Formats: sequence, structure tokens, C-alpha cells
Amino acid sequence: MAKTKAAAENESQLADPSVDRKALLSEALRRRIVSMEMAPGAVVDELALSEEFGLSRPPVRELMRQMAAEGYIELEANRAARVSSMNHQSLRNFFLAAPLIYIATTQLAAIHATHAEIDELKAIQQRFREAIEQNDVENRVLYNDQFHLQIGKMAHNPYLMPSLRRILIDHARLGKIFYRHPTTHDMEADLGKAAGQHDQIIDAIARHDAQAAGDIVRAHMDLSRRRMTEYVAPVGVEVPLAF
Repeated sequence: MAKTKAAAENESQLADPSVDRKALLSEALRRRIVSMEMAPGAVVDELALSEEFGLSRPPVRELMRQMAAEGYIELEANRAARVSSMNHQSLRNFFLAAPLIYIATTQLAAIHATHAEIDELKAIQQRFREAIEQNDVENRVLYNDQFHLQIGKMAHNPYLMPSLRRILIDHARLGKIFYRHPTTHDMEADLGKAAGQHDQIIDAIARHDAQAAGDIVRAHMDLSRRRMTEYVAPVGVEVPLAF
């Protein structure tokens, strides 16, 4: 089996004796989960990860406890660790909570953001648009995640960040599912609309218009909700009743 680019990069980094292997495992495991390389509910093999990254079991267990606290992994007594699930209840909770968190962080960003932070947000948005143009699903999901995480940082409110980070896990996974093959005109139009909403959010933040920023991000979430509804309840096939 051919190695992925990410796997080859991991091998190259692990060959460096000065590399922080635990940090490399942390980054790799997060990437594998949000990219759906590790499916929701999949077993996280502690022994295999220890061998792959050249670590003993204790630091791997410590990292898994940390990632469980962040929402990436589910830990239960007497059961193997698993990637956090995506069932009906978890998706319902996501779409109930996500607008509240996104609106709060975006409005606070409009109040507190610095010029340097806004410039960084613009740079992320440029990379997001390039990923759309290149039909690069992996980077589109990655830069969308970075866009909203950067807004969270710009809010300068540590109480909101844990909730935002948890929401972004499922936002990235949903993006990987729903926009995997944007071949239809309506899906391409939605991507263009989402990118345009990002630009509007940046503009509202730069103008320190918290109300406008909140209204735009609410519409942004409505777009995601509509796409999910179409995914789980597709239009039925028309069948002629006359024989």
C-alpha cells in the first residue's frame, strides 16, 4: 500500500532524534480524526501508536486522556479508546450549540480583534479560497477550521475556547463528509457562498460591527444546516405510478 504524504512526513520527522515525538503524535492523531482517516467510533490502538511513534505506553495514555478531555476520543472503563462518535444525538447537539458558540466568538472578535489578528484571518481566508479553486477537500476543511479557530482566538475569551475547539472537531468531519465531491452546481454555489460569507465576516470584524458579524455567522451556520438536511434526507426518486 502506498504511503500517504502525511505518513511520509511523519517518518521523516521521526528520523530526527531531536523531534518531540509526543507532540508529533498529538498533531498526527488530531489530523487523522478530523480528516476522517480514523472514522467516528473506530478503536484507537494505543500499542500501535506507541510503536509507530517510538513512545512508551505512559505518554501515549497521557495524550489520549488529554484528547478525550478535548472531545477527540471517548474513554470508558474496561473498553478500548475510540474516536468520538457522530450519531444522531451528537449531531443534534452540534447544530444546537454551534450557532451559539460561533456567534459569541465572532461578536467578541469584532470588539477585541487587533490589526495583526485580522491580517492573519485574511491570510487564512486566502488559503481557503485557493483550496476551493483547486478542489482540494483536505485543505478546504483544514483552512475552514483554522478560519473559525482564529476568530475564537481573536475573541480573547478563554471560557469559550474549549467549546469552540470541540465544535470544530465535528465541523471539520461534517465538512469532509458533505463536501467530499462538490460536483453539482448547487454544491459549488454553496462553497462560493460560504467563501463570500467569510469575506463578509472579516469585513464586519474589521469595522468592529459586532451585530453584523453575528448576523453573518448565523447565516453561515444556516447554510451548513441546510446542506446536512439534504444529506440525511435526500429528495426521493420519482417513480411513475402508471403501468
